[in-house]
Amino acid sequence: MKEAGAERLTVNGRGYAWPVRPVVVVCIDGSEDAYHERAIADGRMPFLERMLRDGSDLRADCTMPSFTNPNNLSIATGVPPSVHGICGNYFYDPAADAEVMMNDPELLRAPTLFAEFSRAGAKVAVITAKDKLRRLLGKGLRDGICFSAEKADRVTQEDNGIEKVLERAGMALPSVYSAELSELVMAAGVDVLERERPELMYLSLTDYIQHKHAPGSPVANDFYAMLDRYFARIDALGAVLVVTADHGMNAKSDGSGEAQVVYLQDELDARLGAGAARVVLPITDPYTVHHGALGSYATVHLPAGADVDALRAGLATLDGVAEVMGRERACVRFELPGDRIGELVVIAERNTVLGTTPARHDISGFTEPLRSHGGLSEQRVPFLVNAPVGPLPPAHRLRNFDSYWVGTSVAAEVPLTA
Repeated sequence: MKEAGAERLTVNGRGYAWPVRPVVVVCIDGSEDAYHERAIADGRMPFLERMLRDGSDLRADCTMPSFTNPNNLSIATGVPPSVHGICGNYFYDPAADAEVMMNDPELLRAPTLFAEFSRAGAKVAVITAKDKLRRLLGKGLRDGICFSAEKADRVTQEDNGIEKVLERAGMALPSVYSAELSELVMAAGVDVLERERPELMYLSLTDYIQHKHAPGSPVANDFYAMLDRYFARIDALGAVLVVTADHGMNAKSDGSGEAQVVYLQDELDARLGAGAARVVLPITDPYTVHHGALGSYATVHLPAGADVDALRAGLATLDGVAEVMGRERACVRFELPGDRIGELVVIAERNTVLGTTPARHDISGFTEPLRSHGGLSEQRVPFLVNAPVGPLPPAHRLRNFDSYWVGTSVAAEVPLTA
């Protein structure tokens, strides 16, 4: 509800200042500090270099698992997966006895900031790279703008609150597997910011570049130089800019470029019999060219009567496995919804990914060594603001889903309060 005097709005139990100028949050999918730090060092991000000198260069933790959907929805709701319910890109639904993509708005258990601010009278714009996020992020949005770059050629005023996006942005429809998909998000975002002046804007990019190219590489530097130009334009339009990420990214290969994979389904089949256990890889989404459905986090559904403790201990001894924990501990530590994960959660080491069985993961067409995410080693993300950020409340752990809490406080020039 919007509080008296139109000064604050409470959403999911958290208070947000009502912004007196636009707040733009950019989620650079798959980014980590090294990307912008290397680009700055190489002279490719002059605006960001100045912004961090005069503004705020912070670090935050993303939610676990460090995948796209859980973190985008945490940023959108201001709360962890235990509240909003989206704990992966993909999960096993015991009621339906089926593994399904977590892109149905009905799976979302909490309202988004976008929906609640729009209900209170704010102009809101949400632009995503991939269409898989659009429906989730747009749930409940009233009279706002919401579309994906992936399907920018199909937007309509009736369905998306905008039309002629490609014409307005001055771009052709890019491939979903390209840097240009993220550039279209940025170009369209700047256009909407200049013309419509929304109070809240969210720009969510794709991690295609980060999956393929390491920090400091020529392709990565070109990508971040492109972002720098748009950051400068957003700043010049008078918005509060918060730049964060949904997760980081790491190499998942050995020195020769060979992917390092622990095949959990094979391990469990050997212990329990074929198909007795079900390994779910929540990184799974329609864009397998990015990662081959190989990430550093998995959840395991066990048959009735299985010795959970013995299996947990056994999996923890595997080379490449960093940690295995039971459901209760995982829910507390990672703020997860217990009814949407298995009896075990498995976390891989920094340079290792988890798979099911080799036949289900085809990465033979990859032209670069595998880079992926999902584990604790990808949890630290940038949190960059184009203005000084006041002191955080005592003992506050900064999270990427604090983006609008910080951004609206800066915009309203009020202190950050718990």
